[in-house]
Amino acid sequence: MKLKDYYAALGVPRDATLEQIKKAYRKLAREFHPDVSKAPGAEEKFKDAAEAYAVLKTPEKREAYDQLARQPQQGQEFTPPPGWQRASGAEEDIYDTMDLDELLAAMGRAHAGGKSGSRAQTGRDFESTVHIDLLDAHRGTTLNLELPDQDGLRTLEVKIPQGAHQGQKLRLRGMGARGRHGGVAGDIYLTVALNPHAIFRVDRHDLYFDLSLTPWEAALGAEMKVPTLDGEVMLTVAPGTQSGRKLRMRGRGINQGPIASQGAQARGDLYAIVHIDVPAPASPRERELYQELANLAQAHTTKTTTTTQTPKENSDDRVSH
Repeated sequence: MKLKDYYAALGVPRDATLEQIKKAYRKLAREFHPDVSKAPGAEEKFKDAAEAYAVLKTPEKREAYDQLARQPQQGQEFTPPPGWQRASGAEEDIYDTMDLDELLAAMGRAHAGGKSGSRAQTGRDFESTVHIDLLDAHRGTTLNLELPDQDGLRTLEVKIPQGAHQGQKLRLRGMGARGRHGGVAGDIYLTVALNPHAIFRVDRHDLYFDLSLTPWEAALGAEMKVPTLDGEVMLTVAPGTQSGRKLRMRGRGINQGPIASQGAQARGDLYAIVHIDVPAPASPRERELYQELANLAQAHTTKTTTTTQTPKENSDDRVSH
């Protein structure tokens, strides 16, 4: 492994102050940021500067890096401290897969005789995604999940509360990597992802579904059974309902969990989106009825137009003075 010269990457002396380091990084970031510079190698220079700044701006990391840098010459191969290789048939260097914080902390301990090793370190956080069904979000559920661990995978029993919604992050305190030297354990963050539902579309705690009506149901009104998360209910469709209208059923959406101030359950709403489904005539008699309806509608329209007709203006008319 070759050791990078972070001071050279920022163009500052080894005794540079924190303010000098910040100023140098800002200058390089403005000059080589990929969104700004299209020069060859700009992105690589930006990454090198960012990596150097991430280490040198933090006193503990900078101290560990300086102690490490005194050992080999810059740009030359060097051997990591004992205990940083593991066997898997043959020995494998794991520097490239280690977190930078862990690497520098370990190097600091190895070369500083334990000076930085006695400092308490918080365990690493882990993130994962949990996929649940809509009813799980509505009612709450308990799942057995395989989650990441510094030793591989472990199985945890995780409670998903009522009202969990798409994209929500659930925090499991102290369930992440173990802390070091008395440090607290990290956390696990679970991102909720809802599985697609066969009927309902979800918008946080509100639900939407498509309601197909025949022309006569839309025109005359109807009582019809519709699905909800709690089973079917009767929905009243008012006469003259138009396609695209949203029929709202208050409190028939997803549970939002208990309201702390009232101890009650709040729920989203359920919306039926109306679509007019026009069936094709299946018999001559049905076609006759459609034609009769069309004639009546046309006659009504003609009568209304005649009654409310306004005089036409001739474009050649002139106003007399």
